[in-house]
Amino acid sequence: MAKQKYQVTNWPAYNESLRQRGDLTIWVKDEALSLWTARRRTSRGGQPKYSDLAITLCLTLRVVYGLALRQTQGLMRSVAALMGFDIAVPDFSTLSRRSKGLALPSTKSRATTSGPVHLVVDSTGLKVFGEGEWLENKHKTKAKRKRWRKLHLGLNLVSGEIVCSDLTVDDVGDPTALPGLLDQIGGPVEKFIADGAYDGTPSRDLLATRFGEIVEIIIPPPKTAVASPQSVLVPSVRDRHIAEIQTKGRMAWQKSTGYNKRSRAETQMGRWKAVIGPKLKAGHFDNQKTEAKIGVRVLNRMTKLGRPKFERVA
Repeated sequence: MAKQKYQVTNWPAYNESLRQRGDLTIWVKDEALSLWTARRRTSRGGQPKYSDLAITLCLTLRVVYGLALRQTQGLMRSVAALMGFDIAVPDFSTLSRRSKGLALPSTKSRATTSGPVHLVVDSTGLKVFGEGEWLENKHKTKAKRKRWRKLHLGLNLVSGEIVCSDLTVDDVGDPTALPGLLDQIGGPVEKFIADGAYDGTPSRDLLATRFGEIVEIIIPPPKTAVASPQSVLVPSVRDRHIAEIQTKGRMAWQKSTGYNKRSRAETQMGRWKAVIGPKLKAGHFDNQKTEAKIGVRVLNRMTKLGRPKFERVA
């Protein structure tokens, strides 16, 4: 098969959006600093000094610039000094403590206002701890058991934004995490695309219950899949997919159904590991979940700054 070639048609605008990703004024605004102090609580207990927005802003800078907590504190102090704000900056221990179960400020997504969602879901692993294969091979020692988390993302093909996400332990399967992802989507889903890990009656019944008959489910059946007994009289969507693959081949089926658009989810995973990083910095699971949510907000913010537009040239 000849390799297809594409050309970016909006290069000046996209080039500028890439520059803006590192601009401090994109991530730190006067409105955020004006809401720096937490509201006084009316119930009994300690009085928080910093608002959730202040903690979120500091942790966002940490994710964007790949900093440790102490360096995040130093960067935020310099930003406040340059902008002329007389505010106290939370120290690294406060950032670590407050990130556990942090309530992130809501952001209105275009996905819920631009019509039905074309959802593609995928998952990847993020490393947490372990010396890795290099130490084991070089020193002939058994490395400690590597720990990693599983990041589940749902991408809206229309807007390019991540509309749902979850971070789980490594033994949670993709179908098990699917209900939590769908709970985060406010509007209807018109098309659902996923890999063969989601093939099965539980996933299909869940999608049909949530979104009814309007959802088009595109999940590839395995090579050993066989049609159901009622496929002759009342074929299901899965039966039709099996028949088309047997008749035309898997590549033709992918093109006719649009399953090849699932590569956009894989591209988003690669983008996560290139921009956010392949490893979680937080040590505790609750803090890691907050770190993953902030990573989603960062990538969506970068998407809103500008996306490349392609046209096929060969």
